[in-house]
Amino acid sequence: MLPSAHSAPKSHRFSVRRLALLSTALVGIGGAAFVLAPNMPSGSYPSAVAQNLTEQARQMRAPIGFADIVEKVKPAVMSVRVEMPGVQTSGMGNLDEENLPPGLREFFKRFGGQNMPGARRHGGRVMGQGSGFFISADGYAVTNNHVVEKAETVQVTTDDGKIHKAKVIGTDPRTDLALIKVDGEDFPYVKLSGDVPRIGDWVLAVGNPFGLGGTVTAGIVSARGRDIGASAYDDFIQIDAPVNKGNSGGPTFDTQGNVIGVNTAIFSPSGGSVGIAFAIPADTVKSVVAQLRDHGSVTRGWIGVQIQPVTPEIADSLGLKSVGGALVAQPQDNSPAAKAGIEAGDVITAVNGEAVKDARDLAKKIGAMAPHASVKLSVLHKGSDKAVNLTLGEMPAMQKEASNEHNDGADNGAAEIGKLGLTLAPASRVDGTNSKDGVVVTAVDPSGVAADHGFSTGDVILEVAGKQVSTPADVRKEIASARTGNKRAVLMRVKSGDNTKFVALPIGRG
Repeated sequence: MLPSAHSAPKSHRFSVRRLALLSTALVGIGGAAFVLAPNMPSGSYPSAVAQNLTEQARQMRAPIGFADIVEKVKPAVMSVRVEMPGVQTSGMGNLDEENLPPGLREFFKRFGGQNMPGARRHGGRVMGQGSGFFISADGYAVTNNHVVEKAETVQVTTDDGKIHKAKVIGTDPRTDLALIKVDGEDFPYVKLSGDVPRIGDWVLAVGNPFGLGGTVTAGIVSARGRDIGASAYDDFIQIDAPVNKGNSGGPTFDTQGNVIGVNTAIFSPSGGSVGIAFAIPADTVKSVVAQLRDHGSVTRGWIGVQIQPVTPEIADSLGLKSVGGALVAQPQDNSPAAKAGIEAGDVITAVNGEAVKDARDLAKKIGAMAPHASVKLSVLHKGSDKAVNLTLGEMPAMQKEASNEHNDGADNGAAEIGKLGLTLAPASRVDGTNSKDGVVVTAVDPSGVAADHGFSTGDVILEVAGKQVSTPADVRKEIASARTGNKRAVLMRVKSGDNTKFVALPIGRG
């Protein structure tokens, strides 16, 4: 029991034990305004102490609520309802196959749009639902690209229950953002935050989960800078506020009522919230929305290279002293990079003097620049540093991902490569192969080290240790040479579908 004016002894002196307990309570509630001072006149503090501590204890018992914030921001949040042509689903439930790489499709579930459970078909048409929020009084609003990308009609229901027609101003599939416009004026709106949220900050998610509009949930920022494999521009904020299907495009607020992110994806083996959700950061939203509003589309700088991270194994294979930069897997024909002399195997370490942390960092730096801008790249080329100056091109429109299916073809001239678990054949002897150069992987042992490093049937090995290969014997030779040189891994340049990448394959078990 806390001391009161009536129970305090006449000397008004607390015991040492009472003081210890009291200070613990003061520290626990944080920011107590009263401090016992040794020179305070006797008789001047017990009543004040009692009143202050009673109020603080009352506040401790009752959790701090978010009602004031919700009252401020909720009117700006809307439910988005779209109508689109009927589409043939794959039976994978709520999984949005087109928006995730194959390797993550079974893990990351998109929510909202046409694959939302509960989406209804009407005469061969599909009705889908998502969320959005106003960013201006004249009716501009933000939602997700995957909510409206196939929509023929878009309707929004505002917090006051009114229904409005909306038109799509522009979309950006790479960041999964869309800008829509509702005719009218004096709409309540919210602002995008200019601050970077801290891990542990409180957040509120407001949206339309499962069609239940105006739903508010709370949580914290769990992590920043998440890469979930959705695109080269992944930089998600991870939150643990419960969000579900239908929250797509809805805002995540800080405790000041500013939008720190746009909810876009969840990690969910079950299809429902498990406390792992991802939001597009406000700074990304600002830059994308500004271009969508002014031009209806987003343009980005482009150098024209396929890139990948420098792993410790790749760094060792290239003789690099540290892990960092972006490894060029393949420059595209007639691209700015190719014209400037950048080659496969080069490592881009800096852009205009600013260090490149990894492949994703390079993509962000270049993508944030305007087409036709001049840029200076620092490049590690065959062990030597060099500077490359080039003019950025404009990133081409997104192309539909090519099929990754391959015809294994005949095993004419095939050969196994030891315990690495690869069966290889010259590309020129395998029917159905898109490339006549290199060596085709005709079989992969699931228990071999190659399977662990992502090799698949139909992959084409173009180079081993920087040398072109055309037969399984060439591959064996370079692996043997790497072992002789005490290399722990051999670097292979591999074409998989339409993409080219480097793979550092450990060879100690060969």
